[in-house]
Amino acid sequence: MLRPQDTATRERKNLDGLWDFRIDRDGVGRAENWQDAPLPHARPMAVPASFNDLVLDKADRDHFGDLWYATTVRVPRGWDGQRITAYVESATHRATVWVEGTEVGSHEGGYLPFEIDLTDVVRPGEEFRLTFCVNNTLSFESIPPGVIEPDVAGIPRQRYWHDFFNYAGIHRSVWLAASPKERIEDVTVVTDIEDATGVVRVATDAAASGNLTVRTILADAEGVEVARADGVRTELRVPDAHLWAPGRGYLYDLLVQLLDGDDLVDEYRVAVGIRTIEVRGTQFLVNGEPVYFTGFGMHDDHNAIGKGHSDANLLRDFACLEWINANSVRTSHYPYSEAFMDHADEMGIMVIDETPAVGLNMGIGGGIFGTQGYTTFSPETVNDATQANHAAVIRELIARDKNHPSVVLWSLANEPESETDAAADYFRPLFDVAREADPTRPVSIVNVMMARYPTCKVAQFCDVFMINRYYGWYVFLDELDIAEQAWRGELEGWASEGKPIIITEYGADTLAGLHDLKGGPWSEEYQRAYFEMNSRVFDSVDAVVGEHPWAFADFQTTPSIVRVDGNKKGIFTRERHPKGIAHYLRERWAAIEPKR
Repeated sequence: MLRPQDTATRERKNLDGLWDFRIDRDGVGRAENWQDAPLPHARPMAVPASFNDLVLDKADRDHFGDLWYATTVRVPRGWDGQRITAYVESATHRATVWVEGTEVGSHEGGYLPFEIDLTDVVRPGEEFRLTFCVNNTLSFESIPPGVIEPDVAGIPRQRYWHDFFNYAGIHRSVWLAASPKERIEDVTVVTDIEDATGVVRVATDAAASGNLTVRTILADAEGVEVARADGVRTELRVPDAHLWAPGRGYLYDLLVQLLDGDDLVDEYRVAVGIRTIEVRGTQFLVNGEPVYFTGFGMHDDHNAIGKGHSDANLLRDFACLEWINANSVRTSHYPYSEAFMDHADEMGIMVIDETPAVGLNMGIGGGIFGTQGYTTFSPETVNDATQANHAAVIRELIARDKNHPSVVLWSLANEPESETDAAADYFRPLFDVAREADPTRPVSIVNVMMARYPTCKVAQFCDVFMINRYYGWYVFLDELDIAEQAWRGELEGWASEGKPIIITEYGADTLAGLHDLKGGPWSEEYQRAYFEMNSRVFDSVDAVVGEHPWAFADFQTTPSIVRVDGNKKGIFTRERHPKGIAHYLRERWAAIEPKR
C-alpha cells in the first residue's frame, strides 16, 4: 500500500473539511442503518480533528462507542479507467466505511493508515456519499487496551491504563486517489555506505503483466540525476554521496517507473536519505559515528483539536525542537502522522518509532489510574488475540515507515509488564515479527520502574535498553540526594549488560511560573534541581547514549487527583511556551558530545 501522491500517472483529492457528524449515544446507528441515507440529526465536525474538545457536553466528550461521519464526494471525471481508492491516514481506534450504503471496508487500529478500493462502486464525474462509523472503545484485545466497567451507580464507563486522554475521531487526512490499474504496489529502500560511495538498494513490487519493466532513477537535492538502473531489484551507487545524519537531513529523490517499452505506465517518488544504523557494544552509531540522543518523548496533543493533525502545529513543534538543540524524538505512544515523519526526514531528526502498545501493565493501572484487580497476561485479559493485533500493528507501522531515514529504532511497547515469564512469552514472537519485517534497524521496548534491573525478562530481546525512571518524583520525592544514589546504582547494573542505554523518560510535574525559595516539588526550582541531578547520573555512566525528558510539552490526560488539567511534566507548556528548564536543556544540549 502506497501513500497517495501526485505524479505524471497518479492524482489525489483531499477530502478534509467539515463533515456531517453524529455521536451514536444509544448505539442504534447500525441497527437503524444510518449509512443508507444522509446522516440524520447531524452537526458539523472538522476532519481532521479529535471530536472530544469540539463538543461542550461532558458526556459527549467522554463518549465511548460509535461516532458517525459522512460527506459527499465528487469523483473527477478524468479518472475514468483508473483504480480509485480511499486512503484514510488515521481513524481512532477502528472504522467501517460505506459508499451509498454499501460497506466497502474496515480497519482495526487507530494510528495507522488504511486503503479501500472504490473502483467498482463509484463513477468518474459523479457524486457519492461516503460514510464512516468510527469506534473508540478499548478492550483487552485492542492496542492500546482498556475495559468497560460499571461505576458506583452501575453505569458503564471506559477505563484504560495509558496516561493520556483517549482522543478519538478522524485524526488525519482522508484522500480520494487515482492510480493506473497496472501499477507500482510497494517500494522498499535500504541504504549502505562503502567508503565514500552511497549504496541505495531498491525492491519494487508491481501489479502488472509480465511484459512491463521497472526503472529506478536517483536524483540529488538539486535535481541532478546521479544513478539509474532497470529491474525490480536494483542497486544504485552514488560516489561521494551526501549522507543523511542528525541535524543534516539531506534527501535524494528516487523516481520509480513502470514502463511498457518506452511508454510510462506508472511512477512513484520516494525521498531517500543515505545512512547506516548500527549498535556496537554500548554505542549507537549513525554512519559509523556515535550519536547521543537529545530530545523528547512527545504527544500529538494540541488545544481544541486534540490529536488532529495540523501543519501549523507541526511547524511550531519542530521550531521548538530546533531552538532547544534536540536531535531526536520518540513518537510516544503511537505512530505520528506521515507529515511528521516527512518533516523529521527533512530536518535531520532521529525518530524512535513506537507502536500504540501502551497500557499493557495492570500494575500501573492499579497504582495510579484507579483500576485494579486484573492480571496483565491471561486468557481473559491481554491474550492471544491481543498479541495478534499487536503483531498486525507492528507490520503496518514498519510497512508505512520503513523508507524514512529518520527512523533509527523501533519501539514495540511503552512500559509493559516485563518482569514476568508471561511477558517474555508474549513479547518473544513480537520481536521476531519486527525483525522479519525490517532486519536493518534495532528493536526494543520501553522499560518501566516495576521491572528494575535485573528483573526485566524482555530486556534479553532488546538491542538497546530504553528506560523510564522517575527517581526524585514518583520515588524519593524531594529527596534528590537519595534519588541520585539509587538511580546511579540501577543504571550501573544496566550498563554491565554491554548495550546502549537511552533514558526515554524522566521528569517532574511543574506548574509554569510557580516559584519556591525552598525549591519544593511542582516549582520551577525543583524541576531545575531534579534535571541537574539526572544530568550528573547520565554523565557518569558511559553506556547512556541519550536522554529524552518526559515530556516535550504539557498534555491532556484523564482527570485524576495527580493530573490537574493534564500532565504538567512538559519542558514547554501545552501552548508551546518554554518553562525555565527549557533554557537549561538548551545550553546543555548545545554543548553535549557523543560518548566514544
